[in-house]
Amino acid sequence: MGDDLDPFDPEISDLILDFDPITLARRPVARAQVVEAFRRRNNRRAANIVARLPVDDRGDLDPDAVDRLLLAVHSEIQRLSEEFLQGARVKAILAPTLQAMRDCGLPPPYRVVDVGCGPGFMIRWLAAFGDLGDDVELVGADYHLALIERARRLAQAEGLRCRFEVANAFHLTQPASIFMSIGVIHHFRGPSLGAFLAQQDRPEAMAFMHFDIKSSWLAPIGAWIFHVARMREPLSRHDGVLSAARAHPSEALVNAARQHAPGFKAALFDEDRAPLPILKVMHALVGVRPALADALVDALGPDRHRLEPLS
Repeated sequence: MGDDLDPFDPEISDLILDFDPITLARRPVARAQVVEAFRRRNNRRAANIVARLPVDDRGDLDPDAVDRLLLAVHSEIQRLSEEFLQGARVKAILAPTLQAMRDCGLPPPYRVVDVGCGPGFMIRWLAAFGDLGDDVELVGADYHLALIERARRLAQAEGLRCRFEVANAFHLTQPASIFMSIGVIHHFRGPSLGAFLAQQDRPEAMAFMHFDIKSSWLAPIGAWIFHVARMREPLSRHDGVLSAARAHPSEALVNAARQHAPGFKAALFDEDRAPLPILKVMHALVGVRPALADALVDALGPDRHRLEPLS
């Protein structure tokens, strides 16, 4: 599997892009600095991948080349999401959450915002196949213009009722009723995990659900097998396997939510504590306002066993 995996190592995609957190303007990234950052961590494979990326006359990574690479990587990620039926997994908890909001008399529209949506696969899947209701608005938010432009083009071509914004998902003009993310939460390490979850706890938000790889001893091995078999881009293979190693332990996710987003009751969805964690490779950290907790369990019906007790 190459160099030893350190869960505190950054992924390549974390370092080859940089945005101003206030203006969201894209900032130049010096290739030599990224290569040196990986060499200091003894991650020779990542250093070599970055060293082959084109640069401009100042030695900064060529933004167009980076955009093309990340679009290709996200296309490979989408294929994996399709194979793992990720859309159906999201709908299995999102649809009952929306029904719980209706049953509790919360007024629509119910705005579902995908944090770090990339090219928008999940929002587009939900718009096409989710059958969530006319009272639901589907919004994707990401800092990266190239990915959002791809999402917009695909949604338009597919005639889908959803929209995509180059924006901070927590600072939208029309705020979210439900925050969700796919494969994002493991990027937040240490104090930044708590800060990310704390941002969910705003008056308009009624729920959150963050899907990610389930942490286990088998996850990096399984990720390596799938990524070698299915991915062509070296960056996809490197970051995909490292993502599995960086996945937060289940207890850490729930404890962080309860500490930093105390306005919600939190639990894990699709958790699998079997000795051989192979049947459920993904799970979600779910949080709902206390007033919605009983209604959500009722709305889940026979699938209520997939949600651990909310507290």
